[in-house]
Amino acid sequence: MELYKEDKIKEESTTTSIAIDEESKLTDWENPPSLTDLKADYQEAKSDQEEHNIKVNEWLDNLNAEPKKKKKGKSNVVPKLIRKQAEWRYASLSEPFLSSENIFDVSPVTFEDKKAAEQNQLVLNNQFNTKIDRVAFIDEYVRTAVDEGTVIIKVGWETEEEEIEVEKPIIEKRPITDFNLANQMILAGKEPVMENVVGTETVTETVIIENKPTLEICKYDNVIIDPTSQGNVEDANFIIYEFESSLSELKEDGRYKNLDKINLNSTSPLASSDGELETAFSFKDDPRKRLLVTEYWGYWDIDNIGITKPFVAAWVGDTLIRMEENPFPDKELPFIIVQYLPKRKKVYGEPDGALLEDNQKINGAVIRGMIDIMGRSANAQQGARKDALDAVNARKFKNGEDYEYNANVSPNDVFFMHKYPEIPRSAIEMLQLQNNEAESLTGVKAYNSGISGAGLGT
Repeated sequence: MELYKEDKIKEESTTTSIAIDEESKLTDWENPPSLTDLKADYQEAKSDQEEHNIKVNEWLDNLNAEPKKKKKGKSNVVPKLIRKQAEWRYASLSEPFLSSENIFDVSPVTFEDKKAAEQNQLVLNNQFNTKIDRVAFIDEYVRTAVDEGTVIIKVGWETEEEEIEVEKPIIEKRPITDFNLANQMILAGKEPVMENVVGTETVTETVIIENKPTLEICKYDNVIIDPTSQGNVEDANFIIYEFESSLSELKEDGRYKNLDKINLNSTSPLASSDGELETAFSFKDDPRKRLLVTEYWGYWDIDNIGITKPFVAAWVGDTLIRMEENPFPDKELPFIIVQYLPKRKKVYGEPDGALLEDNQKINGAVIRGMIDIMGRSANAQQGARKDALDAVNARKFKNGEDYEYNANVSPNDVFFMHKYPEIPRSAIEMLQLQNNEAESLTGVKAYNSGISGAGLGT
């Protein structure tokens, strides 16, 4: 009897486990990747991304002229040489895209493609001008490229549908009794019937509210790229993207499953060692709690035949919430990577700050030395020899009143006014040398250094 009960308990436990697994299963593939497999790629590629992140953080610190630890009695000012060069870059790179109404120019390959090319050009320019905030996108795109050296854009498509009730006529068809008219309709390829409206009915129709492309410029520390791609993102086997969301947003999206299995207390960006938030603020209610979602776009042998197919998976903590084949028609990874200053066989590029780092540091050292020379002087302080004034006149001298000095001294010999010392000419020349070097490295020259309107041509 006890053995029977034990076997029955095991059978019920196995049945329950299978039911849970079937419920949690996201695909019916022959060989789906496990969460362990996906996280292994994440961990292996993380070190390469962190190495790049260190460089970007340093470039941004130099761009923002972040001061170092101040020494007592010393200046810690940092000149904005890199920022000055970048500010000249922003406008010159943004202007061509923002000043033209038509960004896309589609040319036909053959004479048969002319009308299709014209139509595609109209559609593309309309989408970019009306469906996307062009000014905000171009400004962020240019500033990201100039500041960080690499722009990572996630492309997508947003579609939103809504069901509405509409009134539609009820049409009744009756055969035509007139032989000649019926014969004419048959010869014309039409059905020999007469259509009459006999009433109306309410029906539910699905209408498209939104149907537009999306462009998202990703943060450099939220994207992990296959390090074996050798600088060509098209050869990457995977790209991993991390983003913040909430339980409410994931449910509203409609593409995610197993949301009830997410541990909300251990999967927030604050609780994750890999996730970083812009602010420490967090919501207390479950639907709005911020979650760190990891999205994996890559290739896998899902059919177990030795040939990989593109797919996408997503997880929160230790819970897989999405897995399906790549939904895009081209089956490519939906990321575009643009390098500002490309490096051979490297995915990431470099900004101007990588070239100007030494020049800014030299300028900073020279400027801090000049400031220390002036700051450590007793400028505007006045001293007098002790025997020049008696007690009464010394008090008048301090109060700014007329006074009398002793007859046995000359005021030119006993009174001394402290002034700022002269800055050595070599310091000024060193600053000019570094500014000229920076301009020659980037090709950006300020108007106050000799450029005139006449020198730009007609």
